[in-house]
Amino acid sequence: MNNLNLSEGDLKQIAELGITPDALDKQIQNFRDGFPKAKLIAPATIDNGGIIKMSDDDINRYTQRYETLAQDKKILKFVPASGAATRMFKDLYAFSSTYFGVDYGFAKDYPSVKEFLQHIRTFAFFDDLKNCMHRSGAEFGDYMDRGDFTTVVNFLLKDNYMGYGSLPKALLKFHRYGDTQRTPLEEHIVEGAEYARNDNDTVNIHFTVSPEHRPLFRKKVSEVKKFYESNFGIKLNISFSEQKHYTDTIAVDEYNNPVRDEEGHLIFRPGGHGALIENLNEQRADLIFIKNIDNVVPDWMKHTTIVYKQVIAGLLLDLQDKIFSYLHLLDKGCSKQQLAEVEAFITNTLHLELPALDAHTPRAQQLHAILHRPIRICGMVKNQGEPGGGPFFVENQQGVKSLQIVETAQINRKDPDQEAILTSATHFNPVDLVCGTKDYRGRRFDLRKYVDPATGFISKKTKGATVVKSQELPGLWNGAMANWITLFVEVPLATFNPVKTVNDLLRKEHLEA
Repeated sequence: MNNLNLSEGDLKQIAELGITPDALDKQIQNFRDGFPKAKLIAPATIDNGGIIKMSDDDINRYTQRYETLAQDKKILKFVPASGAATRMFKDLYAFSSTYFGVDYGFAKDYPSVKEFLQHIRTFAFFDDLKNCMHRSGAEFGDYMDRGDFTTVVNFLLKDNYMGYGSLPKALLKFHRYGDTQRTPLEEHIVEGAEYARNDNDTVNIHFTVSPEHRPLFRKKVSEVKKFYESNFGIKLNISFSEQKHYTDTIAVDEYNNPVRDEEGHLIFRPGGHGALIENLNEQRADLIFIKNIDNVVPDWMKHTTIVYKQVIAGLLLDLQDKIFSYLHLLDKGCSKQQLAEVEAFITNTLHLELPALDAHTPRAQQLHAILHRPIRICGMVKNQGEPGGGPFFVENQQGVKSLQIVETAQINRKDPDQEAILTSATHFNPVDLVCGTKDYRGRRFDLRKYVDPATGFISKKTKGATVVKSQELPGLWNGAMANWITLFVEVPLATFNPVKTVNDLLRKEHLEA
């Protein structure tokens, strides 16, 4: 760290964030060395066994297994919900800053804004927008009639009005039910009541939030908690956490020197969703569902999601039951025939490589080490050209092959062989996971021990004439879970309905039946 020429003030700033000198040194080293690209072996597909396709019999079986095996488990929904919805309104922000009321070219220059305005009465938040304008002495219809669309958009986005641009997605009104509306936070509560109910009818939901939004989350929960408890016969246990500051990463210039703000302070940025492995590690549940905040649908669309959540959870508990029985067997001692059975299970069911025989390590001990890990089942949808990660067979830096979710940014697109594997992928990662984070003795795994630190990546942005580089930690469902036992299951497209732009809410999947 001496090479960075850090002042006493810098050292104090780092200490306040909880970042150790060794951790900062490692970050700088990562900038200098870069991260290795993923080595794809093949896409995980149904044809090559990398993705499981459920038959009707499988669906019935695993649904029943979930009902049976989950009875004594503590179940939790874990929902990454940090950050503002600013990107959801990117086109509206651009329109607000550049449109000056000239009709010529409006439809051509702002097609998404035109669609938004044409259907504005359809949005679940429309009544709030209309009422907000009325309270300020501005009538919605008058402004629309005279083509003052910028003012209408500003009433929606600006903090002194509705403030939708700076609110978290979780608290925006997504869906309409007659005269009432629901936010994503509420839709996750309803989902939880359907498939994540504990034996005592408690529904545990944990949201990761930004510090500035925590009071808003608490306020919303206090407003709706009794309503949903009464209507669904549940007891809600909703908790929150924030991304740890010690997972922030330093920003550097193109020469890997720290970048500073106008006051001379070092600039640190959040380390991406991979930092949430720390938050996940604090949860004390037996079974944890993970799903993004914006992937929710109205009630008429929920059935498929509910069924497949139960199916992948049933598969996990069934798999966990088998793995735990093998671990107990390996503890007690087993025959050569039983060792061969465990080896076949590891190779054929888990798609993991067996270690080389070692004269100094008993075979049972080697197999035990392979099986004694957290477990996850990941839903995968058919590839529809969505940007982002997908399921692959991957070889890591140690030469070990396994099933992994890999982001496009981790792949060397200039290598024709790697590009060919990427383009031949049949499925996409919708972030639909169920996790088992306790071992066969009921003890919690330290999830931080199962991260592959080589799977982070570096992004670059230009700020004026300066190139600023930032570093993302291994993603939560990518490198942060790289050393878990992993299986992929095909789930229907109906389970994947994210809202990335405001106009996504106009898709039929988000409208009233």
